[in-house]
Amino acid sequence: MPSKETVRVIAFPGAPNLPTFAAIENGFFAQEGLAIELMLTPSSVAQAERTAAGEFDIIFTAFDNVVAYSEGQGPAPVNPDYVVIMGATQLELAVIAAPEIATYADLKGRTIALDALATGFAFVLYEMLARGGLKPGDVTYLPVGATPQRWQSVKSGEHVATLTIEPFTSVARKSGFNVLGLSTELFDSYQGGAVAARRPWAKQNPETVKAFIRGYLKGLAWTLDPQNRAQAERILLEKMPEIQPAALPSVMASLLSPRSGLTPDAKVLPEGIMRVLDLRFRFGKGGKPLTDASKYLDLSYYDAVTSKC
Repeated sequence: MPSKETVRVIAFPGAPNLPTFAAIENGFFAQEGLAIELMLTPSSVAQAERTAAGEFDIIFTAFDNVVAYSEGQGPAPVNPDYVVIMGATQLELAVIAAPEIATYADLKGRTIALDALATGFAFVLYEMLARGGLKPGDVTYLPVGATPQRWQSVKSGEHVATLTIEPFTSVARKSGFNVLGLSTELFDSYQGGAVAARRPWAKQNPETVKAFIRGYLKGLAWTLDPQNRAQAERILLEKMPEIQPAALPSVMASLLSPRSGLTPDAKVLPEGIMRVLDLRFRFGKGGKPLTDASKYLDLSYYDAVTSKC
């Protein structure tokens, strides 16, 4: 048998990785001649630094991370040269808080854990807290890392709140922690996760990029097929043992809903992209409004694959 081409992938921990897990387990990437090396990142900074160093080819990340580093506003002084090749999630972000925190007002004078202070979903949190009546300076934000580290810091009492995605939102609920608000209550559309590549690597390996997209789309379609629900749940529990079985139904319901989880056909969300750009302009480092989304995207590979379907 011919050897398979290795594609190095880095992603954030979370239930949205299920299509990738499924595509690996069901051999969809192998059918495309690919061997996937998947690593979960401890933070967006680590993800950007290691991608910039050439260690990864495909990156599952927040769309805002792509924008931040493209605009020279990333927290790490590197250029990972991200370019989005397809969408991934609408993503429902939840503000989870310690049991004694019942309202946004209860957060005053306390510390909140974030991945980084000016990338990813930080601006969503700032908007949610502002609409909840808090002013800049009412709370202290501290960079902790990806969702597992942030959740652990709240669970241990080091910080009183953070922003989570599934399955950590459901795990927190089942553990007696409060959910103060959901991003889906504020925004009709938000481009949460995206699939990106290192721009130079993609240009040098267009057929590999298209093969990856085909494999992922097979994994996504398999995940969204109700007939595969039981097997999908098994895969997710195996890959994420921190999910409590009692929380699994709510995790899957959120993940399988295009309103709060995986985007059908991995399409990008034009209105959701503009929401990300608006939040970065308002909460970022200033400058001109960001209105040209095309410079963050190269959907030619995706279009080439889907036009043949």
